[in-house]
Amino acid sequence: MSERKVLNKYFPPDFDPALIPRRKMPKDKQHTVRLMTPFSMRCDTCGEYVYKGKKFNAKKETVEGETYHSIKIFRFYIRCPRCSAEITFKTDPKNADYVAEHGAKRNFEPWREEEAVGEENKAEREQEEKENPLKALENRTLDSKREMEILDALDEIRTRNAKNERVPVEEILEKLANNDPVVADRVREELRDEEIAKAIFKTADGESVKRIVDEEEPDPVEL
Repeated sequence: MSERKVLNKYFPPDFDPALIPRRKMPKDKQHTVRLMTPFSMRCDTCGEYVYKGKKFNAKKETVEGETYHSIKIFRFYIRCPRCSAEITFKTDPKNADYVAEHGAKRNFEPWREEEAVGEENKAEREQEEKENPLKALENRTLDSKREMEILDALDEIRTRNAKNERVPVEEILEKLANNDPVVADRVREELRDEEIAKAIFKTADGESVKRIVDEEEPDPVEL
């Protein structure tokens, strides 16, 4: 049995590896890959919706003559699960995303629209500040004013919370009794139960009894 498990092969003394013909691989060769759809889309042929994350056996190829800062762009081919129409999409390194290319349309995603609008507004603001220094000063003043308003609102919230913490329980019960007597009675019962529990778990000296945690026995040392 051992002679059949030999990993080495015999090479004769006159073996020349340069004489072995090299196999030429085409540049646009497609590879079969297993992937999940990166976005939800709708087939243009039958109108079938393909949700994000659906698994497909796809064909992958490199897009010739199209790169982004020397980063290769890949194209993927899949089939519609209903009508078997060909759908293609490719990578978008610029936006770290994918682009629907043929056979399907990407579903509308409102958050992508908001991000695009925000980036456009930011770019316009930066360009305007470069061209007009007074506009840049005005924008900085508005930003400082907005930050001060936010800080004032936070201080007001902290002051209100601290004031509510100092309100006595009796006053809260009176307000609850005026609004809803049932809720006030329930709160009184809970406070009474807490006082009874504190009185029970107290020693003769008036100290609260603490729970004793059982110490875990150490594991015996294996000899």
